Amino acid sequence: MAKLDVDMVKVGQVREATFFPNPHADSPFPLRATHLDGLRAPKVVLTDDARIQAGVPVMVRVEEVTKPKRDDRGIIRVAYARPAPFRLEGVWLDPMVARKLQVLLESGLNILLDGPQGCGKTTLVRAVCDQLGMRFVFFNCGAVIEATDFFATIQVRASESGAPVTDFVKTDVLEALEEARETPDERFLVFLDELNRCPESARNALMPALDATRRVFHPIENRFLAIPDNVQFVAAVNRGRAFSATFGLDAAQLDRFAPLQMGYLPPAEEVKLLRRRHPDLGRETIETLVAIADAVRGARELGQGLSVRATEEACLYLAHPLMEGGGERMIAEVLKSSFCGRFDGRWDDVTSDAGAVWALVERVLRDRRES
Repeated sequence: MAKLDVDMVKVGQVREATFFPNPHADSPFPLRATHLDGLRAPKVVLTDDARIQAGVPVMVRVEEVTKPKRDDRGIIRVAYARPAPFRLEGVWLDPMVARKLQVLLESGLNILLDGPQGCGKTTLVRAVCDQLGMRFVFFNCGAVIEATDFFATIQVRASESGAPVTDFVKTDVLEALEEARETPDERFLVFLDELNRCPESARNALMPALDATRRVFHPIENRFLAIPDNVQFVAAVNRGRAFSATFGLDAAQLDRFAPLQMGYLPPAEEVKLLRRRHPDLGRETIETLVAIADAVRGARELGQGLSVRATEEACLYLAHPLMEGGGERMIAEVLKSSFCGRFDGRWDDVTSDAGAVWALVERVLRDRRES
């Protein structure tokens, strides 16, 4: 690996580094790094800046380079400058949305991700947690009926005598809130997926958690629980006429969040993503799948888009040995289920949404054949 020359490291420079605990327990510097901007540093990089977290990439400012003429002595002392820009492996995010997201995460505000199904909201939040060293806590709001369901569920079990016994069982959300109080140095991100799939009356239980009150009712201990500062909430919603069993978010609930709009990947980025995941599948095949998916997503009359999961599923089919050698015919057969099967009706019913998708499949295949 390439190595930086000591003359290239100047006081005042800002470079990226990832720190880990210093194995020398008696050192005044609890964190150390070995690389700057991805290159081997000429001396060990040390910091005592409490704003820097172990394992989280960060931009640091060079404060001092000691013993620059010695290869076997000296250190590079640095301090926190700013967060490192997002570099999310396997996830594409619009550059401006990425900047906004980074600002909101630093501010600690609640975030609402609003975008079509399968555009990568959950995958994005998981990747962000990995990047920032946060604990990811997933909770699907579709299972919530009553307000207390966010924090505890009722389970019925048989006692030793055989009589039924009712127990309150903590949800992952409540366990995370309790654990966050015990571990103030760790950051928790609570991801409320499908927030608009639970009734509005149940969502009201979250209102004090999302505003300046920052507390929730503990249904097991019959008391209010304060939410520590190291907990941040991110919610995701799907909105539109294509979604059933969803409930609108009123103005007061929306105002508790900073909204961010997400969309599907641009075709070129989706091709790159699928090629990384399926290196044995030909580029032309992947480009064809993405071109068809893009046509479906652009058809407003369908009322819904086509998730990235659909193109991923089609790649899994076509990469399997059972599907080898089929060419365009095999692509068409796979898309009858992977694409058309995600819409109402059947692929061979021209009056249905699935039939309209099939017409787009045939059109794109024909256009690519003739081009």
